[in-house]
Formats: sequence, structure tokens, C-alpha cells
Amino acid sequence: MTLNNQNELVLKAKAVLESLESGNPKAITNYIHPDQYVQHNLALSNGRAAMLGALDHLKEIGTKVSIKRILADGDYVALHSEYDFFGPKIGFDIFRFENGLIVEHWDNLQDRVEKTPSHHTMIDGPVMIKDIDKTDANKVVVKSYVENILLGKNPDLLTSYFAGDQYIQHSPHVADGLSGLGAALQGLKEKNIEFQYTQVHQVIGQGDFVLTASEGLFDGEPTAFYDLFRVEDGKIAEHWDVIEAILPVEKRKNSNSRF
Repeated sequence: MTLNNQNELVLKAKAVLESLESGNPKAITNYIHPDQYVQHNLALSNGRAAMLGALDHLKEIGTKVSIKRILADGDYVALHSEYDFFGPKIGFDIFRFENGLIVEHWDNLQDRVEKTPSHHTMIDGPVMIKDIDKTDANKVVVKSYVENILLGKNPDLLTSYFAGDQYIQHSPHVADGLSGLGAALQGLKEKNIEFQYTQVHQVIGQGDFVLTASEGLFDGEPTAFYDLFRVEDGKIAEHWDVIEAILPVEKRKNSNSRF
């Protein structure tokens, strides 16, 4: 895919997301496939018509969308955004394109936490993408980390993914550094809160940023984990995440998979 084509997809995805604030249906009408749009947000009905039908209500309740980061990887565009939607939230959205039109959408939303142990916010930090030539290598590093450490295939490799204790953390309940990560995990263990990744479904990267979408369990509930990593010189340097419980079957508005 050429850079111009990729930039075009980015602009389309951005316009669709911003329409949730403006209420203008033009981007949804122009850039989402009329018949083949698959919605993986289980709280929403399937198809483009459902999205168009929600615009007036979203505008009425004062929905705000502020996009902070955008990654483009082949036919996929991922956006990291700050929302005001029934309160302040942080979200990731992933769109998949076919022939220039959006045919699939996944997302994860979490209430914004204002005070964090790291003193960083859930959304601040670098936004400019660097090291485009290292995209594939960085995706390999992150996928390996998620599988070996978060899925538990080889936890002894933990320190190999980091440059000492240099690790900037935006997860709302975790302090900076590997030491902060260790303390948070120990705290969950002491409270008997189960925290387990079971499968990584998507790895989307551009330059030094790589986003993974995984499923697992948090405190016994099926959960979607979206993790954004910034990789520097082959080591994980920074992390943002959004964690959301997966709706039970009886509350779902479509029959698509969560992932």
C-alpha cells in the first residue's frame, strides 16, 4: 500500500470518528460500506444504518471526541482517543478497510482515571510516529512480549523486553517502571483478583507504536484488553491501555464476535 493510500484511509477513519461529535452523517455515508459493515461493539446494532441512526442522540448528549494518536497498518487504522460520552473516557477504535471503504470496526472504552500512581494521564505522552523502517521488528517484539509475559508462555523473559527500569506507564493503576508493574501485579494477587490474558487477536503497528487487542479474564469476568506500546531501540519504553468487560450474551445487540 502506498503512503498516499494509507494517508487517505487515515483521513477517512478520522472523519468517521469525528462525526460522532459533529452529528454530520457525510463521513459515515461516504466511507462506511452500506451493506458489509460489521460492528464488533456488542452494545451497538450491526450495520451502517445503526451508526447513522445514533448520530442525533450522540450529538444531543454532547459527545466529544479528541483523537490523540493514529496508526495505519495495511488495511487497518487504529485511533487512540479521549471521549466525553456519558462522562470522560479513553478509547481505542480499529477500522478495517476494503477497496477504500470501512467494512469492520472494533473498539474498547474505559472511564478516565484522573489521578494515577505514575502521575501520567491515560492519554498523554508522545504522539509522533518514528522509526517507520522498524515497524515489522517492533511488532515482533510486542507480540512476543504479550505472548510470553501477558499470556504467560515464558514469564522468565520479562526483563529482556525492557531497558532496566525505564518504562513509562499510563495504565491508570500502575506506577512507572518494571518495579511499578510488579507492585501492581502483587497488589492484585493479594486481593485475589484474577488477571489473565488468554489470546491475542490483533497486532497493529506503525513505526515505534504497536497496538494489541487481546482477550482474557479480569476479576473473573471475560475482558477485552487493548494495549498500546512504544518501542525504542528494540525495548518497550512506554505503555497505554484500555480495559473493558465483555458484554454477556443476553445484553448484546449484535451476534458478531467481540474480536
